[in-house]
Amino acid sequence: MKALLSTLVIAILFLASCKTADLKEPEYRDIQNARLIEAGLLQSTAGVDLVYYNPNNYSVTLTQARGEVYIDNKYIGRLELAEKVTVKKNAEFILPALIKLDNVSVIKNQNDIYNRKEILLRIEGMATLTKSGFSKELPFKYEKTESVDKLRSIVSRQ
Repeated sequence: MKALLSTLVIAILFLASCKTADLKEPEYRDIQNARLIEAGLLQSTAGVDLVYYNPNNYSVTLTQARGEVYIDNKYIGRLELAEKVTVKKNAEFILPALIKLDNVSVIKNQNDIYNRKEILLRIEGMATLTKSGFSKELPFKYEKTESVDKLRSIVSRQ
């Protein structure tokens, strides 16, 4: 019983001592390899590689990420991390993501998206980071104007 209590106290002190104030948010760099993986009647699956830079002086593992994807503030689907990613300190990393597209929304907005040069891409969700066996769930929000050419292969094959 004393060993369990000691372990819990040490874990609580360790978590309390972890500084999240100096945690810098990863910097978005680019979207690459947008592709349609599976076309369905009501839902399709697309894959994208999101390129980020980790400005922090430590490495972590991104074990899970999930969120909602909007184009020009219109919901188009849900984003999930395709596999765990090791994020090295002060380095670029690629997040292989899957987007479960809501075909009704995509088809409804396809002409508007396809005929434009740029769209406002917004992703909101939660990510789980792991370091030394400890996990922390953090919210994330990404919003940026993107070239439609990077996403055209997803929209045009619907």
